[in-house]
Amino acid sequence: MNVQVVAVGRIKEKFLDLGLKEYSKRMGRYGRFQMVEIKEESFNEPLSDKEVEQVLQREGERILAAIKPRAYVFALDRLGEPWSSEELAAQFQRLAVSGTSELVFVIGGSLGLDPRVIARADVVLSFSAFTFPHQLMRLILLEQIYRAFTIVAGERYHK
Repeated sequence: MNVQVVAVGRIKEKFLDLGLKEYSKRMGRYGRFQMVEIKEESFNEPLSDKEVEQVLQREGERILAAIKPRAYVFALDRLGEPWSSEELAAQFQRLAVSGTSELVFVIGGSLGLDPRVIARADVVLSFSAFTFPHQLMRLILLEQIYRAFTIVAGERYHK
């Protein structure tokens, strides 16, 4: 299975970068993994509603351009569905059986995701009602993707 994470912005903290590299390496056993970083719009706060909309639209265009037409898309949004690790693993199994080999996970920037990206998603997931920095969310997401693969493979990592 090919997994791509499309995320707005760059990783700045070394500890996050090290964690991302570790999980990227681990996932190599299960298929191809790719991290695509999308340019984050710069802005000064406070923003009007119109300015927020414009930032989201520009970032959304870049996100949508990075998604292959046949990919199965998971968008991360605090208003999405709360799944367990086991539910994510079961979805991976269903997609593999149906012949879907391209999975894309999308993480927006500090303002969230453009509604067009949410509309393109096959599933909108919420990892928590808490708000996480989008850079930290990458590490949390990679760990959960890796965990789902180990569940599917029946390996001991998942406890």
